[in-house]
Amino acid sequence: MPSLTIRHLTTYRYRQPVGFGEHRLMLRPRDSHDQRVIEASLEISPQPTSLRFIQDAFGNHVGIARFSGRSKELRFESTVHLEHSPTDIAELEIEDAAFPVDYGTGERPDLTHCIVRQHPDRGNEVSGWALQFVPSNGSIGAFKLLTQLSQGIKRSFLYRRREAKGIQLPAETLRLGHGSCRDFAMLMIEAARSLGYAARYASGYLAVPLDDATESAGGADRGSTHAWAQIYLPGMGWIDFDPTSGSAGSIGLVSVAVVRDPYHAVPLHGTFIGFPSDHLGMDVQVSVTSGPPEAIWVAPKRLSWPSFRQPWSVSCRAVTLS
Repeated sequence: MPSLTIRHLTTYRYRQPVGFGEHRLMLRPRDSHDQRVIEASLEISPQPTSLRFIQDAFGNHVGIARFSGRSKELRFESTVHLEHSPTDIAELEIEDAAFPVDYGTGERPDLTHCIVRQHPDRGNEVSGWALQFVPSNGSIGAFKLLTQLSQGIKRSFLYRRREAKGIQLPAETLRLGHGSCRDFAMLMIEAARSLGYAARYASGYLAVPLDDATESAGGADRGSTHAWAQIYLPGMGWIDFDPTSGSAGSIGLVSVAVVRDPYHAVPLHGTFIGFPSDHLGMDVQVSVTSGPPEAIWVAPKRLSWPSFRQPWSVSCRAVTLS
């Protein structure tokens, strides 16, 4: 099975030594039939006083770090080696369900929270925009409709990488005509929900290796965090739709988190104790390469996460506190 190595480095810098509150990390990819973590290491400096791991309500892997002392820099470096062999959805024999979708009494109770709209659409802008992909006679397969919806976002909107926090309201993306991958994902999700589909937000990495000159990143950046939509279809399960590239299926995508609301899928967040002016900025570097890493530094002390088939090895490299 093909493998990838993903390195994700986040560095926070401060004007003077500050204290740190709790930080939550969502950096470890999910295990599924088409991706499996072989080995993972996490290096944190300064050294946290405690580090524990949980799985949240959505089954995502979360690390929780707590600190004491002060520092002018806080650094998280994650290195993950995983098997990645997604199925080309174009090669599958799909029995496309008819529109509108019928989840049935057995599935609907578990999907309801993903069907309910999350953002206001008082002028029916999003639902009206989504209806343009439904033929006047209503005769269209569900998978075909959603594929056209994904391609419609790719074709009609300008991709702009956006460093600001948060996500544009879907109606705002419609009015602006541009957005980031997470804005397009949320537009796709709310448009699908307006048509009666269960949809959720997926985030992770764009798995286009830096050393692969034949692949196109589809408007996003190679070796970057990424966001897209997952939509549930009867008999098919959760299907990935990436409106940034207009594609369907999980080729080129490594899933880290799936959630109902993107607020719960932030890769790394926490607090610091100091003046607002102390924060000088944050740098994020992500690289994706084919094959195993040249070396994964193994900590003297290994912490295992019982629910994992493979342990997450944790190393904490201390720095001098000034």
